[in-house]
Amino acid sequence: MDSALLVPLSLAFGVVVGAGIVMIVVLAARRGQRAVRVATAGVPDGVDQVIEVLESAGVVLDPSNTVLKASPGAFALGLVSNHALVHPELVALVDKVRRLGEPLSHSLTIARGPFGDAQVYLVVRVARLGARYVLLLAEDRTDSVRLDEVRKDFIANISHELKTPIGAVGLLAEALDSASDDPVQVRKFATQLTREADRLAKITLEIIELSRLQGIDALANPSRVSIDQVVANAIDQNRVAAEASNISIVTRKPSGAKVLGDEPLLVVALHNLIANAIQYSPDNSRIGIGVSNINHTIEIAVTDQGIGIPEDERDRVFERFFRIDPARSRNTGGSGLGLSIVKHVVQNHGGDIRVWSQPGKGSTFTIRLPEAANASTSSGADQ
Repeated sequence: MDSALLVPLSLAFGVVVGAGIVMIVVLAARRGQRAVRVATAGVPDGVDQVIEVLESAGVVLDPSNTVLKASPGAFALGLVSNHALVHPELVALVDKVRRLGEPLSHSLTIARGPFGDAQVYLVVRVARLGARYVLLLAEDRTDSVRLDEVRKDFIANISHELKTPIGAVGLLAEALDSASDDPVQVRKFATQLTREADRLAKITLEIIELSRLQGIDALANPSRVSIDQVVANAIDQNRVAAEASNISIVTRKPSGAKVLGDEPLLVVALHNLIANAIQYSPDNSRIGIGVSNINHTIEIAVTDQGIGIPEDERDRVFERFFRIDPARSRNTGGSGLGLSIVKHVVQNHGGDIRVWSQPGKGSTFTIRLPEAANASTSSGADQ
């Protein structure tokens, strides 16, 4: 290969992954002719090692667009499944590079997963790797796009919700001062003040958590997560509250299901669903949790026997600060952010959440997540 062609190729990738990609290009140039002669040759020597350590998404494809090697980041972003690129937009870029023979850079907005409305904003670079292969690099720019939205939302959330408990704390402090000579009233107002302070702390923590979820990529460092373990941890966190109302939590036998993601965040999401079910269920009732695998989609369903949700409010239950029963939420310290947090966790994992409900009969919230693929094209995503 003419050495003059290596200069623009090296510059195109050097900005993203530095010297590692330059090494790939040099190796590809030295082995390009050899790859033509040996039809069964694999990825050029040295490329495997570089792909393994890439923080961004990197994919090597053969002439039939079969994925020969993919970095952990490529699996985390959902770009690769069953040895193929998932998104037709990426396939089109690869085909164009094969036709033109020149590197291409392009900005794309693609779906986070096979369902749901979450999106990922990528800067994609594609170039030939030797004579037979194509290298695709994708840099996730989702964080920068989200940051502007998060800043606006955080200020709006604070001003909207914190004014009520802050006002209550001020009034109770005045009441305590005026009732300083009456021990009974002091204890009464002190109890109310403690409750409002706890509510204020909970709302503040949930606003911070929600803003964090909107501003970062939950799958920056993904791992294979056992859904059975997520269910067990979430139930443990709600066991005391359930027992206090004599509510039994029933589960099916272990499913063995696994997804690619962040276990603590998934526990938070399922914990919120169970806590919500307890909050809106009558005493001496039952909550069921089931896990199933349908066409490589993991479904986690939480079913209660609670008050249910009116049909005209089902589309709003995942909005920030929306409460089905505001009086009940105030009495239990609910912030109206729990289901919104669930939605963002699930979307960050490339999934979606659905709700079925019948007033007076109960509700079922179902989380759907892509099953963790057997990442045989990369050992990094399977660790």
